[in-house]
Amino acid sequence: MKRQLSRRDVLKSSTALALGSVFASSVRAEAPPPAAITPQLIEAAKKEARVILYSSMDLPVGEKLGKAFEAAYPGISVQIERSGSERLFQRLDQEFASGIRAADIVNSSDASHFITWKRNGWLAPFVPEDVAKYFPAEYRDPDGLFATTRIWLSSIAYNTNLVKPEDAPKSFADLLDPKWAGKMVKGHPAYSGTIMTATFQTVRELGWDYMEKLAKQRVMQVQSSTDPPKKLALGERAVMADGNEYGIVLLKEAGQPVEPVYPAEGTPTISGPTGIFASAPHPNAARLLQAWLHSRETQQFFIDFTAQYSVHAQVRSKPGRRRISDIKLMQEDPVGVEAMTEEIKTRYAKLFRV
Repeated sequence: MKRQLSRRDVLKSSTALALGSVFASSVRAEAPPPAAITPQLIEAAKKEARVILYSSMDLPVGEKLGKAFEAAYPGISVQIERSGSERLFQRLDQEFASGIRAADIVNSSDASHFITWKRNGWLAPFVPEDVAKYFPAEYRDPDGLFATTRIWLSSIAYNTNLVKPEDAPKSFADLLDPKWAGKMVKGHPAYSGTIMTATFQTVRELGWDYMEKLAKQRVMQVQSSTDPPKKLALGERAVMADGNEYGIVLLKEAGQPVEPVYPAEGTPTISGPTGIFASAPHPNAARLLQAWLHSRETQQFFIDFTAQYSVHAQVRSKPGRRRISDIKLMQEDPVGVEAMTEEIKTRYAKLFRV
């Protein structure tokens, strides 16, 4: 069986490639040699006794990961500070400006954040052995400052109790049909990195004119990309205009009346990189967690239990699930997201009056 992402051209505008173009003309730092999880690293991490992770992962997923890490390395506790990526980005900016250095390691659903953090010199180089061996170059920073921990999609979906398959929207354009007015839910790009990234890709492909028309459809507005799948499953809305696809997949597998739709125009694609802060108060525990997150076992966890995707060459897709290589995707562009972030927040707020 092929690995989860079997073709590198599935995501041609991947995070590392886009970020690499930003720093191509700058002075390059040499990435450190790959680091294995050694008894010495474990012992040093245990002396620090804890690690603080800032993350946009769903809290249940993050907590399950944290407990698994604590079980693997007794004596090291994981403290998770969870929020939407755009909120986390603001929080970190405020903390660094105030001289606060609380975070050890960060995972964001907005890959453009790593452009800023790298430019600011906030990240520490560290290359886990698995990343060096099993991650394609385009999914890891050339200077060893971060790696793509997980990949997921932002799809359309519908409630199967409220919508017949033959009547369900098949494209973003279909969402503009008057019959869906007052029946849709979507996330907010000022809170969620997933929605920020998806909004950028949608606007790039379909234009602001599309968003203007969608805003007139009386869409229920929620914050996180994790919220629309829940609203859909509860029957509070019939259609999900955006939100995370993995939430829909997991709900469907749990017997909930939801069905994902991969739009004809392409499905927005999101990468979630992870990096260690140079100012980490628990640097050894952070390195251990970074190495563990990108190990085959943990990457397989993301596949099996969170319905997300991994670029680790040794992971295997879960039988019965659709392969990302079979889905038409919108390409990522973190550089473009960084350039348009404020425009997206401002124009979106005016359109959706939130």
